Amino acid sequence: MKKFFKLTLAVALMACSSSVFAQKFGRVDLAAIIPNMSEYKEASANLESYAKDLQDQLEAIQVEFNNKLAEYEKTAGTVSDSVKQLKEAELQQLQQRYRDFSTIAQQDLSNKEGELMTPIFELANEAVKKVSQAGGYLVVFNTANAAAAGLAYYDEAALTDITDLVKAELNITE
Repeated sequence: MKKFFKLTLAVALMACSSSVFAQKFGRVDLAAIIPNMSEYKEASANLESYAKDLQDQLEAIQVEFNNKLAEYEKTAGTVSDSVKQLKEAELQQLQQRYRDFSTIAQQDLSNKEGELMTPIFELANEAVKKVSQAGGYLVVFNTANAAAAGLAYYDEAALTDITDLVKAELNITE
């Protein structure tokens, strides 16, 4: 009975250890994939254009402020105190408008970036998922920024790199 128990325990341990070794782990470098996606390039161009429009509007407010300031400085000695106060208030309003618009523009740009980039990241993650499932990978780590992902160390040889397979899935040809 004792021999049977030891034999059963040994077989169970070997079965468990072999199932651990049968599991596959992979790695992917999304930083090498996403910038090469056509969708990313298009979204980046749209985001750049959107940022330029916002910058142009900020510059227009700044030009308006500079013109009114120059006008104020020219006429400061020749107008009454009430007109000076009115022009100073106008300049302060323009400065406040610039600050307010700058804050709103930064928020809008951040929102636009999320709106444009989120579907791209989702598409890339779907491709990783598809390749991982097809290859039978239990876990796939994004090693683009391993430290930020919480990977203090990993043995590159122990993880199969599926980056090229994901690129192929997304039809990326560099």
